[in-house]
Amino acid sequence: MELEPRERERERERERERERERERERERERESERERERERERERERERERERERGEREREREREERERERERERRERERERERERERERARERERDRERERERERERERERERERERERERKREREREREREREREREREREREREKERERERERERERERGRERERKREIKRESMSERERERERERERERERERERKGDEGVHSLYTSGS
Repeated sequence: MELEPRERERERERERERERERERERERERESERERERERERERERERERERERGEREREREREERERERERERRERERERERERERERARERERDRERERERERERERERERERERERERKREREREREREREREREREREREREKERERERERERERERGRERERKREIKRESMSERERERERERERERERERERKGDEGVHSLYTSGS
Protein backbone atom coordinates (compact mmCIF):
# COMPACT_ATOMS: atom_id res chain seq x y z
CA MET A 1 0.00 0.00 0.00
CA GLU A 2 2.93 2.33 0.68
CA LEU A 3 4.36 1.86 -2.81
CA GLU A 4 1.26 2.95 -4.65
CA PRO A 5 1.16 6.58 -3.39
CA ARG A 6 4.86 6.93 -4.19
CA GLU A 7 4.25 5.61 -7.68
CA ARG A 8 1.41 8.06 -8.14
CA GLU A 9 3.63 10.87 -7.01
CA ARG A 10 6.32 9.89 -9.47
CA GLU A 11 3.74 9.77 -12.23
CA ARG A 12 2.52 13.27 -11.31
CA GLU A 13 6.10 14.48 -11.33
CA ARG A 14 6.64 12.99 -14.77
CA GLU A 15 3.43 14.67 -16.00
CA ARG A 16 4.58 18.02 -14.60
CA GLU A 17 7.91 17.55 -16.39
CA ARG A 18 6.12 16.79 -19.65
CA GLU A 19 3.99 19.89 -19.20
CA ARG A 20 7.11 21.98 -18.57
CA GLU A 21 8.63 20.52 -21.75
CA ARG A 22 5.49 21.37 -23.71
CA GLU A 23 5.62 24.89 -22.33
CA ARG A 24 9.28 25.20 -23.30
CA GLU A 25 8.33 23.96 -26.81
CA ARG A 26 5.55 26.53 -27.04
CA GLU A 27 7.96 29.21 -25.96
CA ARG A 28 10.46 28.13 -28.63
CA GLU A 29 7.66 28.26 -31.22
CA ARG A 30 6.64 31.74 -30.06
CA GLU A 31 10.25 32.86 -30.30
CA SER A 32 10.51 31.40 -33.79
CA GLU A 33 7.36 33.25 -34.79
CA ARG A 34 8.72 36.48 -33.34
CA GLU A 35 11.93 35.93 -35.34
CA ARG A 36 9.96 35.27 -38.49
CA GLU A 37 7.97 38.45 -37.91
CA ARG A 38 11.20 40.40 -37.39
CA GLU A 39 12.52 38.93 -40.66
CA ARG A 40 9.33 39.89 -42.46
CA GLU A 41 9.64 43.41 -41.10
CA ARG A 42 13.27 43.58 -42.28
CA GLU A 43 12.14 42.38 -45.71
CA ARG A 44 9.41 45.02 -45.81
CA GLU A 45 11.98 47.63 -44.92
CA ARG A 46 14.30 46.39 -47.67
CA GLU A 47 11.38 46.53 -50.13
CA ARG A 48 10.58 50.09 -49.07
CA GLU A 49 14.21 50.98 -49.62
CA ARG A 50 14.21 49.37 -53.05
CA GLU A 51 11.00 51.25 -53.87
CA ARG A 52 12.58 54.54 -52.83
CA GLU A 53 15.59 53.77 -55.03
CA ARG A 54 13.36 52.86 -57.95
CA GLY A 55 11.43 56.11 -57.50
CA GLU A 56 14.65 58.09 -57.46
CA ARG A 57 15.95 56.36 -60.58
CA GLU A 58 12.61 56.97 -62.32
CA ARG A 59 12.66 60.67 -61.45
CA GLU A 60 16.24 60.91 -62.68
CA ARG A 61 15.33 59.12 -65.89
CA GLU A 62 12.39 61.51 -66.43
CA ARG A 63 14.61 64.54 -65.87
CA GLU A 64 17.11 63.21 -68.41
CA GLU A 65 14.31 62.44 -70.86
CA ARG A 66 12.91 65.97 -70.56
CA GLU A 67 16.35 67.37 -71.18
CA ARG A 68 16.85 65.20 -74.25
CA GLU A 69 13.39 66.18 -75.50
CA ARG A 70 14.20 69.88 -75.17
CA GLU A 71 17.43 69.29 -77.11
CA ARG A 72 15.60 67.35 -79.82
CA GLU A 73 13.04 70.14 -80.16
CA ARG A 74 15.76 72.78 -80.45
CA ARG A 75 17.56 70.78 -83.14
CA GLU A 76 14.25 70.14 -84.93
CA ARG A 77 13.42 73.86 -84.99
CA GLU A 78 16.83 74.57 -86.48
CA ARG A 79 16.40 71.86 -89.09
CA GLU A 80 12.93 73.20 -89.92
CA ARG A 81 14.31 76.68 -90.51
CA GLU A 82 16.93 75.20 -92.84
CA ARG A 83 14.30 73.12 -94.63
CA GLU A 84 12.17 76.23 -95.15
CA ARG A 85 15.10 78.08 -96.69
CA GLU A 86 15.71 75.06 -98.95
CA ARG A 87 12.03 74.87 -99.89
CA GLU A 88 12.08 78.47 -100.97
CA ARG A 89 15.11 77.87 -103.14
CA ALA A 90 13.40 74.76 -104.56
CA ARG A 91 10.22 76.71 -105.35
CA GLU A 92 12.25 79.16 -107.29
CA ARG A 93 13.93 76.41 -109.28
CA GLU A 94 10.54 74.72 -109.74
CA ARG A 95 8.99 77.77 -111.31
CA ASP A 96 11.84 77.85 -113.80
CA ARG A 97 11.34 74.17 -114.71
CA GLU A 98 7.52 74.04 -114.77
CA ARG A 99 7.10 75.37 -118.30
CA GLU A 100 9.52 72.74 -119.65
CA ARG A 101 7.76 69.99 -117.74
CA GLU A 102 4.42 71.01 -119.18
CA ARG A 103 5.75 70.69 -122.68
CA GLU A 104 7.17 67.26 -121.77
CA ARG A 105 3.86 66.18 -120.22
CA GLU A 106 2.05 66.94 -123.43
CA ARG A 107 4.49 64.85 -125.38
CA GLU A 108 4.05 62.04 -122.82
CA ARG A 109 0.26 62.21 -123.05
CA GLU A 110 0.49 61.67 -126.77
CA ARG A 111 2.80 58.72 -126.29
CA GLU A 112 0.41 57.31 -123.67
CA ARG A 113 -2.54 57.59 -126.02
CA GLU A 114 -0.58 55.61 -128.58
CA ARG A 115 0.36 52.99 -126.00
CA GLU A 116 -3.29 52.70 -124.96
CA ARG A 117 -4.34 52.11 -128.53
CA GLU A 118 -1.71 49.36 -128.77
CA ARG A 119 -2.85 47.80 -125.50
CA GLU A 120 -6.43 47.74 -126.76
CA ARG A 121 -5.34 45.97 -129.91
CA LYS A 122 -3.49 43.40 -127.77
CA ARG A 123 -6.51 42.93 -125.51
CA GLU A 124 -8.69 42.27 -128.51
CA ARG A 125 -6.26 39.68 -129.83
CA GLU A 126 -6.20 38.03 -126.39
CA ARG A 127 -9.98 37.97 -126.19
CA GLU A 128 -10.10 36.24 -129.55
CA ARG A 129 -7.54 33.67 -128.42
CA GLU A 130 -9.58 33.09 -125.25
CA ARG A 131 -12.74 32.55 -127.27
CA GLU A 132 -10.88 29.99 -129.37
CA ARG A 133 -9.57 28.24 -126.25
CA GLU A 134 -13.09 28.12 -124.85
CA ARG A 135 -14.40 26.58 -128.08
CA GLU A 136 -11.63 23.98 -127.85
CA ARG A 137 -12.48 23.24 -124.21
CA GLU A 138 -16.13 22.77 -125.19
CA ARG A 139 -15.15 20.37 -127.94
CA GLU A 140 -13.02 18.46 -125.41
CA ARG A 141 -15.92 18.31 -122.95
CA GLU A 142 -18.18 16.98 -125.70
CA ARG A 143 -15.64 14.28 -126.57
CA GLU A 144 -15.50 13.33 -122.87
CA ARG A 145 -19.30 13.18 -122.66
CA GLU A 146 -19.38 10.93 -125.72
CA LYS A 147 -16.82 8.61 -124.16
CA GLU A 148 -18.93 8.46 -120.99
CA ARG A 149 -22.07 7.66 -123.02
CA GLU A 150 -20.15 4.87 -124.78
CA ARG A 151 -18.99 3.46 -121.46
CA GLU A 152 -22.59 3.54 -120.20
CA ARG A 153 -23.81 1.75 -123.34
CA GLU A 154 -21.11 -0.91 -122.81
CA ARG A 155 -22.20 -1.37 -119.20
CA GLU A 156 -25.82 -1.72 -120.32
CA ARG A 157 -24.85 -4.31 -122.94
CA GLU A 158 -22.94 -6.21 -120.25
CA ARG A 159 -25.98 -6.13 -117.96
CA GLU A 160 -28.17 -7.39 -120.78
CA ARG A 161 -25.74 -10.23 -121.50
CA GLY A 162 -25.84 -11.10 -117.81
CA ARG A 163 -29.63 -11.20 -117.81
CA GLU A 164 -29.59 -13.39 -120.94
CA ARG A 165 -27.13 -15.80 -119.34
CA GLU A 166 -29.34 -15.99 -116.27
CA ARG A 167 -32.41 -16.79 -118.38
CA LYS A 168 -30.52 -19.60 -120.16
CA ARG A 169 -29.23 -20.98 -116.87
CA GLU A 170 -32.72 -20.98 -115.44
CA ILE A 171 -34.07 -22.94 -118.44
CA LYS A 172 -31.19 -25.40 -118.19
CA ARG A 173 -31.56 -25.86 -114.41
CA GLU A 174 -35.23 -26.74 -114.78
CA SER A 175 -34.26 -29.88 -116.72
CA MET A 176 -31.50 -30.97 -114.29
CA SER A 177 -31.53 -33.09 -111.17
CA GLU A 178 -30.64 -31.44 -107.84
CA ARG A 179 -27.05 -32.72 -107.91
CA GLU A 180 -26.56 -31.58 -111.51
CA ARG A 181 -28.02 -28.19 -110.66
CA GLU A 182 -25.53 -27.82 -107.79
CA ARG A 183 -22.60 -28.75 -110.03
CA GLU A 184 -23.91 -26.35 -112.69
CA ARG A 185 -24.22 -23.54 -110.12
CA GLU A 186 -20.65 -24.11 -109.02
CA ARG A 187 -19.40 -24.05 -112.61
CA GLU A 188 -21.45 -20.92 -113.23
CA ARG A 189 -20.00 -19.20 -110.16
CA GLU A 190 -16.53 -19.96 -111.45
CA ARG A 191 -17.39 -18.64 -114.91
CA GLU A 192 -18.90 -15.53 -113.31
CA ARG A 193 -15.76 -14.88 -111.33
CA GLU A 194 -13.73 -15.25 -114.53
CA ARG A 195 -16.01 -12.84 -116.39
CA GLU A 196 -15.79 -10.31 -113.56
CA ARG A 197 -12.04 -10.51 -113.62
CA LYS A 198 -11.96 -9.98 -117.38
CA GLY A 199 -14.62 -7.29 -117.14
CA ASP A 200 -12.55 -5.33 -114.61
CA GLU A 201 -9.59 -5.53 -116.94
CA GLY A 202 -11.75 -4.38 -119.89
CA VAL A 203 -13.22 -1.41 -118.04
CA HIS A 204 -9.78 -0.40 -116.88
CA SER A 205 -8.54 -0.59 -120.49
CA LEU A 206 -11.53 1.44 -121.70
CA TYR A 207 -10.94 4.17 -119.14
CA THR A 208 -7.23 4.18 -119.90
CA SER A 209 -7.82 4.55 -123.63
CA GLY A 210 -10.44 7.27 -122.92
CA SER A 211 -7.95 9.25 -120.87
